[in-house]
Amino acid sequence: MMRRLIARELRVALRNNAEILNPLWFFLIVIILFPLAIGPEPQLLMRVAPGVVWVAALLASLLGMDRLFRDDYQDGSLEQLTLLPLPLPLVVLAKVVVHWMVSGLPLLLLSPLAALLFGLDSHGWRVMALTLLLCTPTLSFLGAIGAGLTVGLRRSGVLLSLLVLPLTIPLLIFATAAVEAAMMQLPVGGYLAILGAFLAGSATLSPFATAAALRVSIQ
Repeated sequence: MMRRLIARELRVALRNNAEILNPLWFFLIVIILFPLAIGPEPQLLMRVAPGVVWVAALLASLLGMDRLFRDDYQDGSLEQLTLLPLPLPLVVLAKVVVHWMVSGLPLLLLSPLAALLFGLDSHGWRVMALTLLLCTPTLSFLGAIGAGLTVGLRRSGVLLSLLVLPLTIPLLIFATAAVEAAMMQLPVGGYLAILGAFLAGSATLSPFATAAALRVSIQ
């Protein structure tokens, strides 16, 4: 049942190309234009790379997040999903996994280009890719809570951002610190462990919190 639900959600997501391309284009535009605006100074580019890449990834992940449950809510299929024999938190988990596959995974695949544009070495790129691998799913889980709370509201994008962005600040701090430490050849295991703990905590708690928010919104 879970596998079929993920396959269904993936087919629905792939029909809407904008849901995939908009975050991708936004991330590409930022990482391409920022080095052009700063200039070709390698040391300066390397110094600002962690912050620029991660702010771009964070904002790109929020694009389209308000549509995570909105289409299902508007056509009534969200109520049908609550009637499935599958518990609602698992339904939420399936939708979050698909959201990460179409929004977070492409950002991870673009990390070599970001490393090239900002002059990061191979070690810096690997750590940046690891932070994206750990944090982009966490962003999806955190965003799902906000999407569940605002699913019944019109033009909920701004409110969703206000709800989710404060929760992402620790991710931004530790992810950029990990990349900066890698660039200075310092240990990064502690930073990655903290990011992994954030992922484990959000993956455990977010489906239940989101399911509760959706039940309130449906009533």
